[in-house]
Amino acid sequence: SSLSRFFSRMGTASGAVALLLVVLGASVASSSGQLQVGFYSKSCPSAESTVASVVRGTAAADSTILPALLRLQFHDCFVRGCDASVLIKGGSNNAEVDNNKHQGLRGMDVIENAKAQLESECPGVVSCADIVVLAARDAVAFTGGPSFDVPTGRRDGKVSNVRDGDVLPDVRDSAQVLRSKFRASGLDDKDLVLLSSAHTVGTTACFFIQDRLYKFPLPGGGLGSDPSIPDGFLSELKSRCAPGDSNSRVSLDRGSERVFDTSILRNIRNGFAVIASDAALYNDTSTVDVVDSYSGLLSTIFGPYFRQDFADSMVKMGSIGVLTGASGEVRKVCSKFN
Repeated sequence: SSLSRFFSRMGTASGAVALLLVVLGASVASSSGQLQVGFYSKSCPSAESTVASVVRGTAAADSTILPALLRLQFHDCFVRGCDASVLIKGGSNNAEVDNNKHQGLRGMDVIENAKAQLESECPGVVSCADIVVLAARDAVAFTGGPSFDVPTGRRDGKVSNVRDGDVLPDVRDSAQVLRSKFRASGLDDKDLVLLSSAHTVGTTACFFIQDRLYKFPLPGGGLGSDPSIPDGFLSELKSRCAPGDSNSRVSLDRGSERVFDTSILRNIRNGFAVIASDAALYNDTSTVDVVDSYSGLLSTIFGPYFRQDFADSMVKMGSIGVLTGASGEVRKVCSKFN
């Protein structure tokens, strides 16, 4: 199957054509200094199929790698742009990946495996940054999400600092803070909702909801459970995440964790968001309307069209701060600078 879709979040349907023009710019005509769909069609024709094959093979043994690859692109692109800086291993806990906000990040080995195969096929041609974006695109398709083209031609960054990761959105961020962080990366409120809806697949560690369940600041003082969580759902979450349990995992999309669909948005609207940052999307007028627009039954007929819009936001996110042309480098090994 064709492979691409965030979380992507990870773009709007009505703006799809305009978005692609912005992303591709003059590259369609000739420029090698821009991203371009099919960038490797001559220099490494097997590039995209090789990445897809590696992702498919890994997912056959462990399907949880698919949402992990989607998260990996988000974490890469939000820090210094989509330059594979998150893949660098520093050795002294000073690389970007060592930041606590990258806790539990997975999929780097999948990228490295794809890179090793591509180095044997087309040495020094395909960047790690492009492999991250292609793998996330494929992961979306393999969970039943949309298949779409992504422009390629990124180069790998030559900087990786632990503190750079501080800019990443946090599960405790308010909607206002989330909107500000997304705007800083050139993404709007619709992108925020669409890329957050990448949580339609996958799970979260109890670590990320402990504060919401047991240490939430209460209006009258003291700490307790977030009062916005419905009682039945609160009991359900507490039964899966006991006090102090950081490692057990909970579905991010209640009742639909393995299927790419709009269930996550209906859950957010109905109070069944698992992490606080998802719940926050229904506490701000700027994002409530976006959530509602995709939650209605008629949206599949009259729009907005969730799958197309999600794909557009993924393409948009994949263009954040990219290095092209002679900038950066093409690493030989993704975890090390050349």
